[in-house]
Amino acid sequence: MAERRVFAGPAVRKVRREAGMTQAAMAEALDISPSYLNLIEHGQRPLSATVIVKLAERFGFDAATLGVDVVPGGGAGLRRRLSDARFADLGIGAQEIEEWLQAAPTTAAAFARLFDAAPEGAATLQEEAPEVAAVRRAIEKWRNHFADLDAKAEELADELRLAGGDLYGTISERLRTRHQLGIRILPSDVMPDRLRLLDWHARQLMLSELLRPASRTFQAAATLAQIEAKAEINALVAGAEFAESAAARLFERHLVHYFAAALMMPYSRFLRACDATGYDLLLLQRRFGAGYEQVAHRLTTLQRVGARGLPFFMLRIDRAGQGSKRYAGASQSPLVDGDTRCPLWGVHEAFARPGEVIADLVELEDGSRWFTQSRSVAAPGATGSGTPARFAVCVGVDAKVAAPLIAARGIDLMRSPATPIGLGCRRCTRTGCVQRSMPPLGRPLRFRDGERGVSAFDFAGD
Repeated sequence: MAERRVFAGPAVRKVRREAGMTQAAMAEALDISPSYLNLIEHGQRPLSATVIVKLAERFGFDAATLGVDVVPGGGAGLRRRLSDARFADLGIGAQEIEEWLQAAPTTAAAFARLFDAAPEGAATLQEEAPEVAAVRRAIEKWRNHFADLDAKAEELADELRLAGGDLYGTISERLRTRHQLGIRILPSDVMPDRLRLLDWHARQLMLSELLRPASRTFQAAATLAQIEAKAEINALVAGAEFAESAAARLFERHLVHYFAAALMMPYSRFLRACDATGYDLLLLQRRFGAGYEQVAHRLTTLQRVGARGLPFFMLRIDRAGQGSKRYAGASQSPLVDGDTRCPLWGVHEAFARPGEVIADLVELEDGSRWFTQSRSVAAPGATGSGTPARFAVCVGVDAKVAAPLIAARGIDLMRSPATPIGLGCRRCTRTGCVQRSMPPLGRPLRFRDGERGVSAFDFAGD
């Protein structure tokens, strides 16, 4: 797979200014022309590997910072903040946001910091608890790829593989011999509201009988993560510097689950399998003994330097369309934003077709296209009323890079008809939509005597 071109004009400009050099002087130090350096600084030319090496050698430039977003969440995170109702009348487009990030990333970061610090901003943006929003921003900052956890999980997975047997068996044996922890499977009436319970006093890990084999392995792996990856996880949590302890605990849980998934689907083996199978989700699920949701989440993490997978996002919604999991990964997709979904999107159809993967090519108002795959999953246990808990899990990728997917074969991703969708009615300005339930923000309603359109709301256009 071709490596992504690196545009880092503001970073280079910052290095030059800190060194107190003119463009001509720095160009001479880098053995390039001043005009070429000027194009780099203005985002019109990418950094070559040679220039990156020279920057590192002569100016101490840390190339690792090129993969870190100045604004948490990058362009997608900035778009999400600017989708707040207070900015609706400004008509800020995606291109304008990207130009802002390219030209003045530090001012964009300053805006994001001020916005995130204002409680009313987060509340207007989405109905999300502050601690949950804080954790999402921390995950976005890393693009949901934690290299240290992946490396440690991969090393442990290789060690367990050498021990032979199935993964659940080798994890059980490691817990027993190294940590003096036995595993007991208990009836649901004994553990009515728990799936996993670790009792250090009794030296037992108790798992609910409701867990399927893949989930049982995952919970055992999560316990191993709490013990053997504790130092790495604690360092990441401390580095996030959360203001609330609840946010720190939520982030810790995410990292524990991240390690568990990485242990079940070791990075290099999983990426090779993705490439070999065309990212066949059902085949990957069987090959690694994982659940569909576990595979979907793992796809969003494949951003190791030098060995990147496709930039997937993942979304999990309930029947009401509420998102209980959303990871943008490296996709920067706006489809994970907000609390409402377009009813025309095929993700909702997954509930009516259980067990089937629903592929959908969708197009947003800005012309961007996304290829998505959705499937319903059942959660262990039931709701308080006894109704089985079901979710729809969706993974998606920019249509421009979706050609390797086996599910996309035979589809002209850029010219075939795509489902026109929005980002929820309040953020969508498509006219004449019969599914519209609310008028868009910032658009005055229009009323014409003697007329009734297909949509319940008529509003002023651009």
